[in-house]
Amino acid sequence: MPKFKTYPLESISIEEALKKQFKLVDIMTRYFMGNEMLSRGDLGVVPGLNQPRYTKKVEEILASFFGTDAAMLVRGSGTAAIRLALHSVLHPGDTVLVHRAPVYPTTKVSIESMGIKTIEIDYNDIENQILPNNISAILIQYTRQQPEDSYSIEKVISFFKNKYPNIPIITDDNYAVMKVKKIGVELGANLSCFSTFKLLGPEGIGCIVGDKEKIELLKKENYSGGSQVQGHEALDVLRGLTYAPVALANQANVVNELVQRLNNKEISEISYAYIANAQSKVLLVEFKKPIAEEVLKYTSSLGAAPNPVGAESKYEIVPMFYRVSGTFKEYDPNLLKTTIRINPYRCGADTIIRILKSSINEVVG
Repeated sequence: MPKFKTYPLESISIEEALKKQFKLVDIMTRYFMGNEMLSRGDLGVVPGLNQPRYTKKVEEILASFFGTDAAMLVRGSGTAAIRLALHSVLHPGDTVLVHRAPVYPTTKVSIESMGIKTIEIDYNDIENQILPNNISAILIQYTRQQPEDSYSIEKVISFFKNKYPNIPIITDDNYAVMKVKKIGVELGANLSCFSTFKLLGPEGIGCIVGDKEKIELLKKENYSGGSQVQGHEALDVLRGLTYAPVALANQANVVNELVQRLNNKEISEISYAYIANAQSKVLLVEFKKPIAEEVLKYTSSLGAAPNPVGAESKYEIVPMFYRVSGTFKEYDPNLLKTTIRINPYRCGADTIIRILKSSINEVVG
């Protein structure tokens, strides 16, 4: 029997992924002339815009794609996007409502460094919680923070909008964008934040989409030339987003196949396989014996990536075999000994099975 139950997010199908791709490309053609898309964009703080023209156009495309008022590309990936979103609605000493679970490590650092207080409630049982009165914002992570998380972000957002109609809702949509049907702002949140590096885009570029007033405030503060996302980087964001939906839908299909095969006992040393959003939608493999750390010593020599780069970045092609995520480790430190995390990236199920069998054989003989 499995040690715990997981509640993975529902991935979009290949057909739905193609629709997202086609929608994005159609919007591109409405903002850019064809020859502009065959360029590397422009540079610098253009008078009257204080940013590259191409970057402004890409932000308008992203706002249109997600059905929001505004979008902003930022330096510092998803971490900076979340930090800036929090900054746009909170001051030192203010309180943000969060889920009762380990907060994503970089988000925790941002909250603490900004002097923001937190109040926790259980989003999994939201209707039976005692709701606080003294909050200034609400933060919701789209993907799972711990194995037993099961909440529907759509229901959580709807609940909070009803109970706190004037309190801004910020969603951390990292690992969810282009994998699910709708992100936070499309479900009613005020601001959604994510890394484009996790979507086959350029290194270090994050994105905030949502409320125009909040985003215009951030743009006004982000006036220095060195802070701008340049035109070629913005175009690379679009290029990555174009190919990400189908690639990620294929990846989800491989994970589904692996769970079926491993739970049909294709490898006898494996106790159970789970699908989990931890943080990416990945395969968690639980061994019958505590051999996880030993198995990981051999997987790299067999062709698997030993660590993430950007967690589904453009550089990550071969599968990754790695320890469980930081938030899952905080939930249960023993998972380090019994369980590993596998992300197929661009490979098929047979490759994963081969590497698993070979690495296990190296350990148990």
